[in-house]
Amino acid sequence: MVNNSQLTKAFFVLDDGAIFEGFSWACKGETFGEAVFSTGMTGYQETLTDPSYHKQTVVMTAPHIGNTGMNSEDMESKKIWVSGFVVRNPSPRTSNWRSEVSLESALIDAGVVGIQGVDTRAITRHLRDRGSMRVGIFSGEELSREEMVMKVRATPAMSGSFLAADVTTSTQYIVSPPPGVEKRYTVAAIDLGIKSATPRHMSERGMEVHVFPMTTSLEEIMSIKPDGIFLSNGPGDPSTMDEMVTLVREFLMESVPVFGICFGHQILGRALGFSTYKLPFGHRGINQPVKNLQRGTVEITAHNHGFAVDAPIDSNFTTVFGAGYVSHICLNDGVVEGLELLERPAFSVQYHPESAAGPHDAAYLFDHFAEMMSKKKAVQSHA
Repeated sequence: MVNNSQLTKAFFVLDDGAIFEGFSWACKGETFGEAVFSTGMTGYQETLTDPSYHKQTVVMTAPHIGNTGMNSEDMESKKIWVSGFVVRNPSPRTSNWRSEVSLESALIDAGVVGIQGVDTRAITRHLRDRGSMRVGIFSGEELSREEMVMKVRATPAMSGSFLAADVTTSTQYIVSPPPGVEKRYTVAAIDLGIKSATPRHMSERGMEVHVFPMTTSLEEIMSIKPDGIFLSNGPGDPSTMDEMVTLVREFLMESVPVFGICFGHQILGRALGFSTYKLPFGHRGINQPVKNLQRGTVEITAHNHGFAVDAPIDSNFTTVFGAGYVSHICLNDGVVEGLELLERPAFSVQYHPESAAGPHDAAYLFDHFAEMMSKKKAVQSHA
């Protein structure tokens, strides 16, 4: 075990003036972002490489992190996206047959400033009481507490942030069905921060997935004659996505089946005429309970979102695209977790059904998307 006297002091500084002292970990220096906490006991690699965590400093509530290391197969994107990483006790060694590099080495290679030795559960309780807020991690420099707080307060807030353009693909690419799986559908996926597991899940169901940059025009997307449109997860405030909302309304007018997750769910909600709002501290982790209101069942699901859709959960709603309903709600706080239209083929969920780190309770939603496209194709063939 490393003697704390050998470590450099580090400070986790919130914009309300709260300061938690710990020790430098990974890179030294300073970093800023939105302070959020993740309740998963595992799956930290998927969290770190999820583009939805762009500009966020993640606090892991589980005390012991890093024992399984990192590997190239479980990357959800090509890089680590978090702005900072906060753990109580990082594993001093890696012990897993799939590990290729230690967690700390991966963070250093990515230039991520971290902090260890802080009471992450005390930080979590603080954020639960006061809400997610701006944060800075400081190590290796002499700054007063007042100077650190002022630096944090000078950084942008997550509300009003337009971040999807930072994470979207620069060029179109295709994920084809694996060997032995017949191509049955062509799907246009709009990359707002898509994770690698998502098109993989769709391809396993016979979908040839064309992943498009978020700036792609309606004409370019429709030129591939998609059987369905997928709206991915991603970072930022959905209220900044007016152009994408307009594009989704065009898809709905064409009656092309639409499936949105997380950020895509919020954008579909806006396209239907609902507003979005900032949650106090959001939902993050792989153990969030969601109720399927139609089935009456409970699913344990993976989440990463700080915004939500304001839609009525006690009755069907009416939109310019016809009637619809809230399909899922979060059992912790009643937040809307799913939407579906009754008169057009469109639905969405607020969580991540691909959940590479587990659990897989919601994987059936990809099958629902396939069924929706099959019905649409059947209608077209008889037209």
